[in-house]
Amino acid sequence: MRYLPLTDADRHDMLGVIGAPSVDSLFSDVPDSVHLSEPVDLPAHQGELEVERALTAMAAENISAGSVPFFLGAGAYRHHVPASVDHLIQRGEFLTSYTPYQPEVSQGTLQYLFEFQTQVALITGMDVANASMYDGATSCAEAALMARRVTRRADVVLSGGLHPHYTETTETLLKFLDSTIDVLPPDVEGEEDIAAHIADGTACVIVQYPDMFGRVRDLQPIADACHDAGSLLVVVMNEVVALGALRSPGDMGADIVAAEGRSIGNPLNFGGPYVGLFATREKFVRQMPGRLAGETLDVDGKRGWVLTLSTREQHIRREKATSNICTNSGLCALAFTIHLSLLGEDGFRRLAAINHAKTVQLADRFAAAGIEVVNDTFFNELTLRLAEPAEPVVDRLAKDGILAGVPVSRLRPGDAALANLLLVAVTETVTDNDMDRLCAALKEAA
Repeated sequence: MRYLPLTDADRHDMLGVIGAPSVDSLFSDVPDSVHLSEPVDLPAHQGELEVERALTAMAAENISAGSVPFFLGAGAYRHHVPASVDHLIQRGEFLTSYTPYQPEVSQGTLQYLFEFQTQVALITGMDVANASMYDGATSCAEAALMARRVTRRADVVLSGGLHPHYTETTETLLKFLDSTIDVLPPDVEGEEDIAAHIADGTACVIVQYPDMFGRVRDLQPIADACHDAGSLLVVVMNEVVALGALRSPGDMGADIVAAEGRSIGNPLNFGGPYVGLFATREKFVRQMPGRLAGETLDVDGKRGWVLTLSTREQHIRREKATSNICTNSGLCALAFTIHLSLLGEDGFRRLAAINHAKTVQLADRFAAAGIEVVNDTFFNELTLRLAEPAEPVVDRLAKDGILAGVPVSRLRPGDAALANLLLVAVTETVTDNDMDRLCAALKEAA
């Protein structure tokens, strides 16, 4: 029997207090299309051993990332994480620590958050970074909200090269605000003139670097156009390893950088948890969401750590808060910090160089096989244009033990013009044999 502490009378009284006719009415905002019409097809009661066996059998139907040639990307990239990272973050003092409300007993947590902020500021080329966010998509949305506060303008322009999940998250957070969101069409060919969409009411322009299709562009002209119009430039990155090779967003005039940091220190984990990065200019620091860990001196003059700024609703009145972020993904941020510390600057640059070099090798193989690469520039991700819809090709190759990439149609369903496009990502984990198998399979499919 399930343990339900509340009786039917209890639930009836609680619904009466809030004025709801039924429990189901509390979920009225959830679309009917995602409601289950009947219970999940699983046994109602099983012992622990039986459940473990059933779930193990279900998990065995998945193809694990490390068991076959793996070219998936589109915002989630497979990188090698040293075993020492996992070993260190599982130490009890790290694994069990949470919110550093009491600095006198949270010096270790506050120090690594400070180190994390320093690393993020350095690689993004910005003045200051916060103590981490949920993930890259919510960081992007928070950047739009921050830009509205800074500029006292309402409208947001989203590049057609922005990942659709980031676009949707931003639209969700701005849905009930007096804001116009100008979402540009997919920028497959790299011909987008985003500056032409900046108007008097534009709070910010949000662009991705490299963009959703893997293309790298100079952001300085966009930054100049934004600043001439009194708007901010928000640069989004969902492959942070690219910062080991590419010119930093801060060096190109970005005002806010929102990024996904999972590629450093954190495995794929079936989609989570991730760790958001957020950095900005010092002059905007008081409008930055989340927390800021800072350095200070104690009464004896010894170096110490505190929460310098934490303008979240848990710390101050809700109406004065810059965000309602309820966690700082601290353990994931620690994994990021440890991994990047192990790499060091030289190692980070070498890692990025290896990623790019392998992608160049694969692009050359595609050219030799007569497979069209859309990109004119790239870091470690390419867009291919196949002769037929990409999704069934990917499904066929998966059955042959090759995870060939992400069909763009899965990110933008219903757009026939994108049906033949395939995103292919290459990291240091890809071998020459993996490349040969992918090229041969795609050539055969064509």
